[in-house]
Amino acid sequence: MPSYSLSILGLDLSFKTDAQPERVDSAKALVEQRYNLLQAGGKPLGKEKLLAFVALGLADDVLMSHQRLEELESRVGKLLTKID
Repeated sequence: MPSYSLSILGLDLSFKTDAQPERVDSAKALVEQRYNLLQAGGKPLGKEKLLAFVALGLADDVLMSHQRLEELESRVGKLLTKID
């Protein structure tokens, strides 16, 4: 399993994952993008609060994706039933 060492938002992180380097880079870029949008969007907040808001936003995205996937799977199942 590859190990990674990167700096994200001034925090140094080291971890191991099976994810490809491009995926790790994309995830880092997404977190930094969301952080910068929140930071520029209003009153100054501490880094911890901004990171918590980023985490909540990303968690909501995951939950919405799961819900959408379930809806699509249900539609596909109904279509397959009609085809049979």
